[in-house]
Amino acid sequence: MQTVAFCNPPVILAAACIVGPREGEGPLQGFFDKVLDDMYYGEKTWEKAEQKILEETMRLALQKTSLKTEDIDFMLAGDLTNQIIAANFTARNLAIPFLGLYGACATMYEGLVLGSVLIDGGFARYVLVGASSHYATAERQFRFPTEQGVQKPLSAQQTVTGAGAVVLAARGQGPRITHATVGKVMDFGTGDASDMGAAMAPAAAATLLQHCQDTGRRPDAYDLIVTGDLGLYGRELVIKLLEQREIKLLDNYQDCGVLIFNRDTYAGGSGCACSAVVTCGYILNRINQGEIKNFLGIGTGALLSTCSCLQGESIPGIGHAVAIEAG
Repeated sequence: MQTVAFCNPPVILAAACIVGPREGEGPLQGFFDKVLDDMYYGEKTWEKAEQKILEETMRLALQKTSLKTEDIDFMLAGDLTNQIIAANFTARNLAIPFLGLYGACATMYEGLVLGSVLIDGGFARYVLVGASSHYATAERQFRFPTEQGVQKPLSAQQTVTGAGAVVLAARGQGPRITHATVGKVMDFGTGDASDMGAAMAPAAAATLLQHCQDTGRRPDAYDLIVTGDLGLYGRELVIKLLEQREIKLLDNYQDCGVLIFNRDTYAGGSGCACSAVVTCGYILNRINQGEIKNFLGIGTGALLSTCSCLQGESIPGIGHAVAIEAG
């Protein structure tokens, strides 16, 4: 079994999300706390801009509660830059006991899993969880600098610029995290860094299947199931993979990478911020409004680097699932 059923389900006291200009023009534009006017956000580099976005988002989540930084027991955060510098420098400025995470685009959900374990186990009262990404920093990190204007294939996904953060608590009012399924690394030999949806889809399908087996629940037990950032083609692969196991996903299944952008953005969105801003904005808002009572999110990540790609390695994938119920 890979699933934890929490005896003392952590409460999501508050959530916050900030996005870039293009994300703010998409279908979910009314669900973000702030939309930036430009990608630099008043800074000299994109990396500095990403760190500023993450720090502001995490501070905003705290401001929505009565808590101060000194009340938080642990901060869990990560991003896509080398040595997760956006999270590291944010932790430096917030001065909260810090555990840096790297789960690629699954980082936000990895943080929710670990934060919930800390609270359920009695090791923390309050945990601040966050994740960020930036289109330009990710392009420079994993593919080509945007200044080169390299043409992308239709299977490519646009890294989401933004950040999401939540405050988890042992007690309080709000949605509760009831289950967490920790995924295994899956690798079906995909080597195209421009088609990460195909690389991550097997891990997403495997985690969903394991969650159902562990809990005895069928997918229709949830009002909404969302994968992290598989995009249009990765989402189709998950549906086909589960059909082979005689599990049919219904209209209650969607993908954050499909939801975040208009349909003219390649195969959709990706990046740590993709599932983070969709969850912290759109999904939690709908849960708090009573539109969703039972939700299952599966954060997905492509575990590649420029080093591994240049050495001819394939792209492993990971998927971590979190079940959230209305408070």
